[in-house]
Amino acid sequence: DTPGHEQYTRNMATGASTAQLAILLVDARKGIQVQTRRHSFIVSLLGIRHLLLAVNKMDLVNFDQAVFDQISADYQVFIDKLGVRDVRCVPVSALRGDNIVQASTAMPWYQGPTMLELLETVQIEVDLNPHDFRFPVQYVNRPHLDFRGFCGTVAAGIVHPGDEVVALPSGRRSRIATIVTAEGNLPEAFTGQAVTLTLDDEIDVSRGDLLVHPDSLPPVAEAFDARVVWMADAPLLPGRQYDLKLGTRVLPATPETLHYRVDVNTLEHQRAEELGLNEIGYCRFNLNQPVPFDAYEEIPGTGGFIIMDRVSNATVGAGMIVRPVIRQLVDKSRNVVWHEHRVTKAERANQKAQRPCVIWLTGLSGSGKSTLANGLEQRLMQLGYHSYLLDGDNVRHGLNRDLGFSKDERIENIRRIGEVTALFADAGLIVITAFISPFRADRALVRALIPDGEFVEVHVHASLEACERRDPKGLYAKARAGVIRDFTGIDSPYEAPERPELLLDTERDSLEVNLERILGYLRERRVLRGA
Repeated sequence: DTPGHEQYTRNMATGASTAQLAILLVDARKGIQVQTRRHSFIVSLLGIRHLLLAVNKMDLVNFDQAVFDQISADYQVFIDKLGVRDVRCVPVSALRGDNIVQASTAMPWYQGPTMLELLETVQIEVDLNPHDFRFPVQYVNRPHLDFRGFCGTVAAGIVHPGDEVVALPSGRRSRIATIVTAEGNLPEAFTGQAVTLTLDDEIDVSRGDLLVHPDSLPPVAEAFDARVVWMADAPLLPGRQYDLKLGTRVLPATPETLHYRVDVNTLEHQRAEELGLNEIGYCRFNLNQPVPFDAYEEIPGTGGFIIMDRVSNATVGAGMIVRPVIRQLVDKSRNVVWHEHRVTKAERANQKAQRPCVIWLTGLSGSGKSTLANGLEQRLMQLGYHSYLLDGDNVRHGLNRDLGFSKDERIENIRRIGEVTALFADAGLIVITAFISPFRADRALVRALIPDGEFVEVHVHASLEACERRDPKGLYAKARAGVIRDFTGIDSPYEAPERPELLLDTERDSLEVNLERILGYLRERRVLRGA
């Protein structure tokens, strides 16, 4: 209810945290005010994708269309900056019931649906997301020696008896034995269901732990950046310790840095030393232990948290995680020397009758990198050569599972992969990589790690339109809907290679044609000896 009173902002944020649609009520006499903008910003932070702007008290402005049109235009200019795509504006008079249930005879100039019609017809996305299973353990139920169950609510995904799960942060693995409810055992549990899970093994799982599928691991880190809505009279102060409730886990946390405060009128970022009542900011939090979490935009159930005062236990703020913090690497290797192998790289390569090289496939998501990489690995195996495929998704399940998709994290992702690739090449292997690797500077960094002549950059090209049509993982659809941000090709750039060793067009040419081009190039470079 905007403008509403500022002191009730905390109530609005709490109530909206589980909503799929928000109705913003505006007084036609006063138009768009600070609270309208503040509530709209909070709605966007919470990931609500549907907004209904109800311009009320139209009877007090004589049902003037010009008043409504001006308010709608002013609001559209503001909301466009927040990226909310589905916004409907309706002129209403709650006193008379105009355009609430029945169309208003006093406003014949408005030909759109009534509020009730909009609420009944809005297309709400239901994303069960079967892959990213998240189950925060709320309670360990052990009534007797023969039963040990883990109670909680499924925060995301779907789980079945027999599914393998990992308990985080410990990393211990087991399988789901049964899904128990008061009505009996279930064949599956999905988002929003409160259930008790039993496991095949007696692994150590405690309240606050997170059960996930092993092929969809969240980051585990001791720090993260988050957007914060502050709800207390006493300000948020960097350096002060609070309690943070993330999922079912409560742990000490310290806001290390207040990056900026948001001016809700202009959406400008302002430098600030503290965050006051009802203010919104972007802050870095340090935790006292590594914990698993997700970005709020991807999985709200494990990406949202509340901040509590350690003395009064009162809720003083709410936060939405943006990304894990990857600590800057510090060179601690001054007293470490290189180990000299007695078997040389050349000897390892000669044993395999091949020259080592790195075939670096780069291109947009959906361009065909993984398909090409899999085909190439199979062909090399059939020809008797030793190769290994590093795939972007697989690497993020293990080595780089602590990284998100911000620019800094993508850079670190490629840096780590580059180091691993160099080691594999040193082992005498033909290394095939399939990574978007969108930035030229990062690819140049990897090239610098590999000896001259051994790095083969292959641009796997397909137009953005073709990649969106293919969309094998549904990522483009999520990016267009605003579920995924910083997605390469949509709202994050892809820097195409300027002088790649090979340019393959997967729209024009078949898989077999492109594979033969790579194999032909490797023969010319004498990577494949005797071929």
